[in-house]
Order: sequence, then structure tokens, then C-alpha cells
Amino acid sequence: MVFGVDMPYPHYRCPVCGKELPLTEARMTVTCAEHEPAEPPAAFTVREVTSADKSGIEEICDRAWGETLVDSFGKTFDVLSAENIVAEAGGELAGLVSLAADGGELTMVLLSVYPQYQGSGIGSALIEAAVASAVKRNLPSVKVAVGNDDISSLYFYQRHGFVIFDVAIGVLADKLGSASPGFAGIPTRDEVRLRRPAC
Repeated sequence: MVFGVDMPYPHYRCPVCGKELPLTEARMTVTCAEHEPAEPPAAFTVREVTSADKSGIEEICDRAWGETLVDSFGKTFDVLSAENIVAEAGGELAGLVSLAADGGELTMVLLSVYPQYQGSGIGSALIEAAVASAVKRNLPSVKVAVGNDDISSLYFYQRHGFVIFDVAIGVLADKLGSASPGFAGIPTRDEVRLRRPAC
């Protein structure tokens, strides 16, 4: 369960056996750099969305979040009305970053890459597209919020230049009425907010 919603789709892929995993079954493993997956990166392109992408975006949102509405930074954002940039691989959508200007910064409302494409550079390319969008809009930074349980996202964003600037203590547990199991069964309570300069 994520934020009180059953999530029928996997969010991660095991690098050892290839099994696709829901949040609560995923685990972190510390390895040396020599033991990172040796799969060749998928060939992909990053582009702005077209009207033909609507159902694909809805599918990514459904699998990642269960709906197209995302709550973060004390607001509700609708992915379908946001600026969306997608990654395409093999003729299908492989990932999405959804963006909205908020409080003088660019908010990454949702960043999602299908499990079979994780580790191929798509997430990194979508972050760079978000930063380029902030520069184009003359916005000084890009911000993103994740749950305290989402260790893999905290790792990923900090590796890409984001720094924690705020933690909204208890906001996620308050929204649901209690802390819910999230990544690896860690209770989801707090919203961790990160920011990266765009220049």
C-alpha cells in the first residue's frame, strides 16, 4: 500500500533475478561499483509530450501513484495539466517527468521510470530535462518531495545534485490517519523536500 492505496504494479526490478517488485517487497543492498548491473543501457529518446501520449501518461501515473493527482509541498498537482516530458524506448513510453511552476521554482511533481528501464539512464535524462526547463523559464531551481521511506529516491536525487532543504514532519501520516508501510516496509510519515540549482 502506498498512501492508503493498493498498488498492483511493481515499482522496482531486482538486479539479481529480474523479478519486478512492489514497494513493500523491495530491499536495498550495498555493493561495490564493480557489481552494479552490467546490462547495456536501453536506447531511448527524451521529448515533450504530444496529445497521443495521454493514455500512456495515465498508465504511468496509475502504475506509479494510482492516480494522476499528486500531493506535495502542501498542494495537489494534476499530472495531466502539468508540463510533461517523456522518455521513449522501443516505441513505447518508458518514463515520465511531470513539472509545474510553484513558488518561484520548478516542482518535479512526478518522476517515474518503468522497472524494466531502471538503471538505463532514463531517470537521469529526465532530471536533466527538468533542469533545462527551469533554465528556459528563468527559474532558479528544481524541487522535489519524497516520502521518508523512499530510500532509493533519496539516494537517486542526492546523486543528481539535489540537497535536502526541509522535512515536513508527519504530513504523510496525517494525510492518511496513520503511518503506512512504504519502501521495504518502512513506515511512511514525513515528506522530505529536496532542491537543485538550475544554473
